[in-house]
Amino acid sequence: MTAEATATHDRRHTDQGRERKQQLVDAAITLFAERGYSATRILDICDRAGVAKGLFYWYFPTKLDLFAELVRSMRQQLRRAQAEAMTGDADALTRIHQGAEASVRFMAEHATYFSLVEVERADPAIADALRAGSEVYLDDVTALIREAQATGQVIDTDPQLLALGVLGTVSSFSDAWRSGRIDRTADELAEFVADWVTRALG
Repeated sequence: MTAEATATHDRRHTDQGRERKQQLVDAAITLFAERGYSATRILDICDRAGVAKGLFYWYFPTKLDLFAELVRSMRQQLRRAQAEAMTGDADALTRIHQGAEASVRFMAEHATYFSLVEVERADPAIADALRAGSEVYLDDVTALIREAQATGQVIDTDPQLLALGVLGTVSSFSDAWRSGRIDRTADELAEFVADWVTRALG
């Protein structure tokens, strides 16, 4: 086999591996939402994904490792959506507005996952997996707030407390929307929350 053919074969194998792994993650989120984390067995996930049980352990030592991968994957997707929504040369407060708007839209598009998180976060093992993601979001927003404070756009008080307020606002409004307590489209809510956040910070 030539070097080029070997590289093509390896790339195909890698792509297939990623696809299989994602199939397991996708099956897990569906089952976790339907049955809950504790009631979902590894065998159930494999059956839903259409893969052998042995393949599960090739990618994930335990069910909790799969859940942690799910959390990491969603965190990466959310941060990517936020980054894509932010105008690179915009001032920090504008980027906070854009990031909040993108976050609400993302949480609406992935309502099943975020509903699952709200239900399962009481589980200590699950809480540990979620905590790392929350700290990443907090650091991201805190850095933007510090930048906005340096130019006088945001009130001069503890930037981490303000960042917690931003995250709490996005999360609370999104949760209320998922539960049907807000009669607005996801886009309308995203604009409202982004305006709310920037007015509160100013």
